[in-house]
Amino acid sequence: MMTVSENKMTIKVTPPAEGLFDLMIFARHTDSQDPYNWVCSYQIQCLEPSTGEKLPENPFHFWGLHQKVRDFGIKESSHKGYLLVAPQGTLLLTLHTSRPLLAIYELTNKELDAALSKKCLAAQAEEEKLSCHVLCPFKGYYRLSVFVKDLGGSTFRNMANFLIHCLMPINQNELFPSGLSMHCGSGISSNSHGLSNPSHSSPIITTKLGKCNITFNMPTNVEVTASLSKDRVMSTKYPLERYVLVTHLRTKVSVCVVLPESGVYKVGLFGRSKDREDFVHICDYVIHCFSDPSWPPFPRVYSLWRRGCVLLEPRTGVLQEQRWVRFRIKVPKAYQAVILGQEKTVLQQTPNLVWEGDVFTGTAGTQIKLAAKFSQHCPSLEVILAFEVEGGSPTSLGCSG
Repeated sequence: MMTVSENKMTIKVTPPAEGLFDLMIFARHTDSQDPYNWVCSYQIQCLEPSTGEKLPENPFHFWGLHQKVRDFGIKESSHKGYLLVAPQGTLLLTLHTSRPLLAIYELTNKELDAALSKKCLAAQAEEEKLSCHVLCPFKGYYRLSVFVKDLGGSTFRNMANFLIHCLMPINQNELFPSGLSMHCGSGISSNSHGLSNPSHSSPIITTKLGKCNITFNMPTNVEVTASLSKDRVMSTKYPLERYVLVTHLRTKVSVCVVLPESGVYKVGLFGRSKDREDFVHICDYVIHCFSDPSWPPFPRVYSLWRRGCVLLEPRTGVLQEQRWVRFRIKVPKAYQAVILGQEKTVLQQTPNLVWEGDVFTGTAGTQIKLAAKFSQHCPSLEVILAFEVEGGSPTSLGCSG
């Protein structure tokens, strides 16, 4: 195992068997592309071989930080040396940078395949810091390799290789969800899309209640949408997209998430500006919840759910049959707002521009829709939200504001 700094090189040798070995050392100038030249040799006599676990292979030859690490833009690492210990199977590596960088990570272990390895890493790229949350599902040694590039760079370059020793592995059911991007949590990507002042800067959110609210400040020319996914859904009646509600206020966006069951989820945020037709990925969040939640979904959202629309009451998309329910909703620029169910209910607008009214849900199986007219001369109503009416035990309706 070779570690190299600017003016020092250390080699740790673990002979594989008893006997006499030749150690040959080759070197070249750091800026040279010429072949390595033989420098010196040592003879090592091993009287008794090590019985420790075999270390992972390292195709990049050196361990720890690259000897020219400052040229890569790295000022400091949270861990000194090449050996990192994960006593409980988790580790956070932080690299402070002198300029904005992007990073990718590679984790190897004799029992890890490529798909499982990707579920062990969550990377965050901030203006002056790179972070990687590492999970170790097996006991033993791992190699964590770090590759970085400048924002306008074309290729990632290997700048560090760490040896991780996991003493107690974590449960594989607690690994990260599949498909995480290199932009988890807030950072370079969210800033470039105009999102600022995040409610959650860390990419990992742990909730005992089974719900959370992610907010950002944002410019008025940006629109955000969100997705919710889970590698294995056990028993959910409604699609996971119904468990996320995005609300655009004047200078803020709120992504409210409720969970139908325990587990590990990925929340993906996407955005577009007024001059773009397609949404592009912004960042991902990981939500951990192992308290067995069972929240009902939000109502189904249609395309007219736009900036300024706020669902105050009820906050659930599943309503109890044969009940009176109070509706309170903000719909900017609406000329009229109505609830369409077994009967039509015209909502009244209050002085603070909230449409409200009491609605009788009717029998189970009914779909209740919020619809609006945006002009006095518009002949038709346009649907904004849709709710389901179900029988059985009552659900908490909830309210906001």
